Amino acid sequence: MPRKARFEAQALSTSLTTEPALPYLSPPPVQEIEPETPSVPFSRYLWILRRQKWRIAAFVAGCVLITAVLSARIRPIYESIATVDIDRQAPSQVVGDESTRAIGLNDADQFLATQEKLIQSDAVLRPVAERYRLLEEEKQIKSINDPAAQKTLNAPIVLKRLKVTRPINTYLLLISYRSSNAQLAADVANGIATSYLAHSYDIRIRSSASMSSFMEKQLDELQAKMEKSSLALNQFEKDLDVINPDEKTNILSSRLLQLNGEYTTAQGDRVGKEAAWNAIRSGNISAALTSPQADALQKLGEALNQAQERFALIKATYGSSHPEYRKAASDLAEVKKEYDDTRQSIMERTEIEYNQAVDREQMLQKAVEEAKSQWNNLNSKSFEYQQLKQEADADRSLYDELIKKIREAGINAGFQNNNVRIADYARAANKPVFPKIKLNIILAFLFATIVAIGAAILVDSLDTTLRDPEEASRYLGTDVIGTLPADTAAAQISKQGAIEVQELPVQGGASKSGRNGYYGTRSGFDEAVRSLRNTIFLSDFEGRLGSIALTSATPAEGKTTIACHLAIANADRGKRTLLVDADLRRPSVHAKFNLSLREGLSNVLTGERCWQDVVIPIEGKPNLSILPSGPGSHRAADLIGPRLATLLDEFAKEYELVILDSPPLMGFAECLQIVSAADGVLIVSRAGETRRKAVSVVVSTLRRLHANIIGVILNKTSRYTSADGYYPYYGYYGKYSTSYYKRPDE
Repeated sequence: MPRKARFEAQALSTSLTTEPALPYLSPPPVQEIEPETPSVPFSRYLWILRRQKWRIAAFVAGCVLITAVLSARIRPIYESIATVDIDRQAPSQVVGDESTRAIGLNDADQFLATQEKLIQSDAVLRPVAERYRLLEEEKQIKSINDPAAQKTLNAPIVLKRLKVTRPINTYLLLISYRSSNAQLAADVANGIATSYLAHSYDIRIRSSASMSSFMEKQLDELQAKMEKSSLALNQFEKDLDVINPDEKTNILSSRLLQLNGEYTTAQGDRVGKEAAWNAIRSGNISAALTSPQADALQKLGEALNQAQERFALIKATYGSSHPEYRKAASDLAEVKKEYDDTRQSIMERTEIEYNQAVDREQMLQKAVEEAKSQWNNLNSKSFEYQQLKQEADADRSLYDELIKKIREAGINAGFQNNNVRIADYARAANKPVFPKIKLNIILAFLFATIVAIGAAILVDSLDTTLRDPEEASRYLGTDVIGTLPADTAAAQISKQGAIEVQELPVQGGASKSGRNGYYGTRSGFDEAVRSLRNTIFLSDFEGRLGSIALTSATPAEGKTTIACHLAIANADRGKRTLLVDADLRRPSVHAKFNLSLREGLSNVLTGERCWQDVVIPIEGKPNLSILPSGPGSHRAADLIGPRLATLLDEFAKEYELVILDSPPLMGFAECLQIVSAADGVLIVSRAGETRRKAVSVVVSTLRRLHANIIGVILNKTSRYTSADGYYPYYGYYGKYSTSYYKRPDE
């Protein structure tokens, strides 16, 4: 069937099987399919680890070895710990309230944190640092006599090797110090603990003495203030005479509270009745049904509806002069009058109740205002009285307490508190705490393993190329129908259509020269091409594939090589095949067959020659012919669109399959016309090099053109391309093919 007729038949069958379109609706535009980003399966990560296992192992081994060497060369450090016990239950004073009651423990965390900072203060550390020359030990200064060290000595002392910690749920403070000298570490820890105890005693003594001196200065002022407040209270009591402000205020408060409650209830009642009155006045029947006369009104409403229905029926049956008509009209008027009277009665009753609620609310509001005025008047005097009384009592109590505290402070000033004590003195350690060689090696192994694995996964995730069929199918939304390995054997095609194969080692170490001819090839590439051929044509149940165009996203994807081998494979199965070099920019099919560039497709498109005159039959392949591209011509590239469909119809009369080697789709306009005219399109991508985005653009462009995408071919794959071990058979065929494809004379 000619190509145009076949296209018309396909369009007619599509229109017959498609549901009729809605009127005035244009067909929806074809949208570019954006493939969803797939989730990475767990097997992918295992494959990455298998692929990079030696690099990961080398990196981890190097890190572990370096860590072990450095740890062995580091100078050992010893640590000693002094334990300080803080007993907050012990009395902090000799006399007074503090001597008989326990201290509150709600601020234990804050108190112990304060003590930790106090231990690390300059006042505690300086005596110990000067005694053991710790600044020189920690290399903060070179020597005490060095003039440049005076600035450091005058600044607050900070010991880098000191650590103060608190075990959880305890009142213990652990003072630890590290040094390369075990005895020095123990002496420094004990010295800091002793200095901390002495500093705590000194702070408390100075604080008690300072407090006593301050309270004595404030005693005279407090006495004068107490006398003044007592005189003011006595004068106010005389002015009140027999009035008891407390009791009077309580009575008025109860009355005001009661009136406020009644006033609030009256407001709510008024609002409800006002809403009912407004609803009834506006003609809302639902509001009238909530009144006490709701039942009677509802019955009259039902009777009115029945009378109206009966009147409508009689009106439709009899005339206006008929006795039944007049009787029905009279009954309807009577029921309607009763209904209106009842409704008017409900409205009047609701209005009366609303007016009564308004009057009651106003009366209660006036009573509340009067009670509030009386309460405020008397309460102001009561407040003034209570204020004067409290002030006088407070001044007297404070004066008595101050005298008591002054006496207690004098006694407690010479008392040293014993709630802080050293529970365990530090001793010299016999084992170093740093370095821990085993722990360092384990940590180095773990961190190096994590870093190596993370780096391997990161490098793999940054790779945006197509690498395996499963990944390509997920990203592109189309099938991957073939994978071709890196071609290491089949490299050149002779004029007779045979593949020249390099010598490959066979079993036993012997070497045999490869046989010319496609099926004598000992390369996994040839097996992959035959598998690709069978995949294409076995899935073509209806036999519609008369022409196939091969294209790619970018140059150098290997589509010309695949087109040549696919044409040879199809010719070997007895099918008449024509290979057309449609790449008029950079033709290369003639080079694959060792042919000179002469007349070809460009001459046919310009009308200079007939295509039968420039087709070259391949010797030794009776079913294979080649139509080279011919000399390059921009005019021929422009004519490939309108002429190609006609040429394909002519080719179909003599050949069962036409394979078109087209230029890359991105950047060449004639490729769009080639793929539109062909029955099917194969997209060639180079595994590990072609970007997913570029192939996705090609797939989207072909779908907008309504081209028949047969599938994607992954070229130049390797044994590590797939995450699930998809290609190990390439090595199998490369190793054992001689035992299956022997010549008759072997």
